[in-house]
Amino acid sequence: MLGASLNKVFDYFKSRWQSSWNYSLWALLIFPLSPLVGAVTVGFVSLITWLKQSRKINRRPLNWGFALLSFLLIVSAGFAQDKTAAFLGLFNLLPFFLLFAAHSALIQTFTQLRQMAWVLVIGSMPVAIMGLGQLFLGWSFKFQFVWVVFSWTIRPGGNPPGRIASLFLHANTFAAYLVIVFILGLGLWIEQWRLSIRGRGAEGQRGRGERLTATFALLPQSPVPFLFLTLAVITNFIALIFTNSRNGWAIAIFACLAYALYQGWRILVGSVAAIVSSILLAAFAPSPVAHIFRWVVPAFFWARLNDDMYPDRPVALMRQTQWEFAWSLAQQHPWTGWGLRSFSTLYKAKMQIPLGHPHNLFLMLSAETGFPSAFLFCGLLAWILITSVQLLQKSKYINTGDKLIFFSYLLSFVGWILLNTVDVTLFDFRLNALSWLILAAIAGVVHHYHEKDRLASHQN
Repeated sequence: MLGASLNKVFDYFKSRWQSSWNYSLWALLIFPLSPLVGAVTVGFVSLITWLKQSRKINRRPLNWGFALLSFLLIVSAGFAQDKTAAFLGLFNLLPFFLLFAAHSALIQTFTQLRQMAWVLVIGSMPVAIMGLGQLFLGWSFKFQFVWVVFSWTIRPGGNPPGRIASLFLHANTFAAYLVIVFILGLGLWIEQWRLSIRGRGAEGQRGRGERLTATFALLPQSPVPFLFLTLAVITNFIALIFTNSRNGWAIAIFACLAYALYQGWRILVGSVAAIVSSILLAAFAPSPVAHIFRWVVPAFFWARLNDDMYPDRPVALMRQTQWEFAWSLAQQHPWTGWGLRSFSTLYKAKMQIPLGHPHNLFLMLSAETGFPSAFLFCGLLAWILITSVQLLQKSKYINTGDKLIFFSYLLSFVGWILLNTVDVTLFDFRLNALSWLILAAIAGVVHHYHEKDRLASHQN
């Protein structure tokens, strides 16, 4: 039954294969398994969209901001000590600005948001299952087909050992991916749960003038979508736990609390708060109090939070040390920074230990590209966040049934921001592309409905 329903999902996309949007959906579906195919497809869609909608894209003030940011980043690279590394570092940013601009013009409806979320959840299942097999069944293999078109590497025991990484390079990267998919999957699950409670009573909403904009047109009205989402959310959450990522745990719990508050589930809020408080007390309370809670809370959680699981780590590997060093670099070259990809070399020279980045995207940009670029980048993100919150609160064109999926994307955006305050996600191509596509989806819908509001106000 599940297989038949999922076949209908793919038939839905196949029947509309000719459109650029559905190419993007196929790219998102294949991205975790084949970054090369996903990248080529997304690049092709972006190019076609630019050719078709260049005037529309060029008129958007938000895109002017990213154009200015691109100019500042290029100037920064020109002043870098290692110009080759700095210009190569631009490829982690500039192509994704173009991807953002194209897809923010392509994505305009809540139906597209749902389709995108469904594809991401479906595509996450093979990767999560491989990860669980990696840790619990000892799976390890290296598979290549047609050079790097399909290149899968599962390291025995995970990376670092004992932590699920699946097809990703590191457990923290995999955790960041799982958090984003978990948030969107949970939003779809709540939506399907609402539908199962209301049943066909949703037709009554139409009679009251509340049009449902193809909300559940993607899948049949049956228990199968709800059962599949239940399985997917649980599987992704279990995989997230065994990535052993404290950041991933914290953001997943934050998302659960946000959904519970949004839905008005006070009992669930209290339950989650009690569980979190117990874990924190077991990890950080004075010994007599902590000992009581450690009878209940597994050491797997509290020992990871307070670093008892990994004692005697070098000071240079502590995030506080990395952040302080990045801040000192930013103060030394405040206008143009030291150049992209410079932190690793400078940190190794100072601390005699290799480290790829300072585990904070905003400090990294300040140190490597200067304060003007970093502040403009943060300002553009703030613009997207503020306008999306305003749309959720004020627009009269958003139906009640559509607000939840938009809230899910907004929550995943906030989760991405939180992730990048304690890590840097742009060095994994799949995760970087996924992040910018989510930002593009939010910005595209916001722009579309702001235009509707503007036109309506002119008519009145």
